[in-house]
Amino acid sequence: MIKEEQNQSLAICIVGLGYVGLPLAVEFSKHFKTTGFDINKNRVNEISLGKDRTNEIDELTLKSCLSENPEKGKGLKVVYDSEYIKECNFYIITVPTPVDKNMQPDLRPLIKASEEIGKILKPGDYVVYESTVYPGATEEICLPILEKYSSLELNKDFFIGYSPERINPGDKLHTVSKIQKVTSGSNEHASRHIDSIYAKVITAGTFRAISIKVAEAAKVIENTQRDINIAFVNELSKICQLLQISVYDVLDAAATKWNFLKFQPGLVGGHCIGVDPYYLAQKAQQLGYYPEIILSGRRLNEGMGQHLADTFIKALIKNGVKLLNAKVLVLGITFKENCPDIRNSGVINVISRLKDFELDVEIHDPFADSKEVFDEYNLELTENLSNDYDGIFIAVAHRQFVDIDILKLTNSKNPVVFDIKNVSTYPHRQTL
Repeated sequence: MIKEEQNQSLAICIVGLGYVGLPLAVEFSKHFKTTGFDINKNRVNEISLGKDRTNEIDELTLKSCLSENPEKGKGLKVVYDSEYIKECNFYIITVPTPVDKNMQPDLRPLIKASEEIGKILKPGDYVVYESTVYPGATEEICLPILEKYSSLELNKDFFIGYSPERINPGDKLHTVSKIQKVTSGSNEHASRHIDSIYAKVITAGTFRAISIKVAEAAKVIENTQRDINIAFVNELSKICQLLQISVYDVLDAAATKWNFLKFQPGLVGGHCIGVDPYYLAQKAQQLGYYPEIILSGRRLNEGMGQHLADTFIKALIKNGVKLLNAKVLVLGITFKENCPDIRNSGVINVISRLKDFELDVEIHDPFADSKEVFDEYNLELTENLSNDYDGIFIAVAHRQFVDIDILKLTNSKNPVVFDIKNVSTYPHRQTL
């Protein structure tokens, strides 16, 4: 374990202050002098005022960390100029790793971050990556950049490691310190040192992987496995529709067996489950193997938005609604419940399909930021709901939607209410 006297000399820098980086920076700042770095000036300014638009850290906790005196060996400061992170000696990179329009890994944020750290890297420094990548990326892509820009040599002058992030956005129970952390390093010395530092802040404990590549693979299969399991129950939901039975009733019955895995059907989105399988698939294909199950699961989940929209449209037609300019309400646009994160939201595919039929679509989401939604998807949110919707599509299980008064939103005595998350208490809703 890291010795207490080392706290004073350890200066941690968290690169990237999003859903992953900020909670991590807050935890480290309780024990070490910590600097949060992000190239988004607005994000840094908001955090410095104690505001976190992701809702991962409450204002009181954030301000408490920011008010600590860094000279005493702990506390947090946030900056957008890399000049202020030169004195740090333990860098943790948590930038996004998305996919491009062709569903290929987009490593540009990771490459840019590596270049920035490489320019200021000093002998004795550590660089740990948390961003999700395919197995081998840290050593094949990031390491050469660090060595190029620093003119330093790995395991002689500096060390690297990989510790996959396991943040679950919106989850107030499984927070960063309460989720066991996988760690790894470029050699035995680095592995032990990196693990001891994380062990200081992760109360759930750490697991030291045998190599960086193993740690990378462990992360990417976590979400790939979930994606495949959700694809299975999504396919099951389609079969149950044809059988005219509820997939939720089927899952409840099957879950009485002790080893049944009760995954829920629905839209798959976000920055992890809808992205990570493509990283593993691309690496497999580079090695000459075509991953059939992984990509099959992805195709099925990617197609669920259109399938669900078509099911909703058929219900409208059956209910006598004339589709042209029919007014429908979509409840929820974030990728998951009780969370403001709109990245890679599966609801977008539903909305796009409904608009293909020239429906008048209104979107309401109490968690999403209207400016972010417009900037990202060119869609406007509705704050004030009307009372003349021909149909209501409940896409996200926000807590506000559980007891929403459906009959106040429509003039119909028998409105079409399609609840894909089985969340509403409205007795006449249709589910998967």
